[in-house]
Amino acid sequence: MNDVICTVDVVLLTIKDNGLSVALLKRDREPYKDVLALPGGFVHVREDADARGAAMRVLKEKTGIVAPYLEQLATFSGPLRDPRGWSLSIAYYALVSFEVIGRAGHPDVQMLSVDQRLELPFDHRGIVDAAVARLRSKSQYSSLPCYLAGDTFTLPQLQRIYEALMGEPLNKVSFRRKMAEMAMLEAVEGRMEAGGAHRPAQLYRLKPALREHLAVLERGL
Repeated sequence: MNDVICTVDVVLLTIKDNGLSVALLKRDREPYKDVLALPGGFVHVREDADARGAAMRVLKEKTGIVAPYLEQLATFSGPLRDPRGWSLSIAYYALVSFEVIGRAGHPDVQMLSVDQRLELPFDHRGIVDAAVARLRSKSQYSSLPCYLAGDTFTLPQLQRIYEALMGEPLNKVSFRRKMAEMAMLEAVEGRMEAGGAHRPAQLYRLKPALREHLAVLERGL
């Protein structure tokens, strides 16, 4: 009996040009050598404590990024998804601000819009679609979009991220009221961001208890 191929794949998402983008890299080996694909790799049974550890390792090795948020998405499996044989991939999605990707400066990482036509190998297009659907469905009732905003952000910046994910404009007053009701943000004392022609805007960040864990709340915006 042939061994099952066991891998992890990571959908690294960020906001670029006011839209959601995914990190892709050209594969350095067959199958599909030189074709853009998700960062992924084999589980190392002697090195990885679990699948999450494997995903964190692969993401760091392939992109130079340690994501502040990583969530298991689903398992994709079957005899036809990989030409090398019966395989399964434990897929994760990770969220970072675009500044984090810029600081990592990995030359091989390409950020492409999730809304454009992406011809990806294996079943990576389906994995991307599943991650985007998960993120957008959770964005209505959680702090998840904050992980795309960086360590600190203004409320207008955060509102634009929510709007990009939900695909519609949000009323400024209603948005700020909802943020207050969710009680997930704290003002960064003494920190303001210059607003050009506008007065400086207060900087915020996730409360400490939420910086490591997703806060899920019942009501949407």
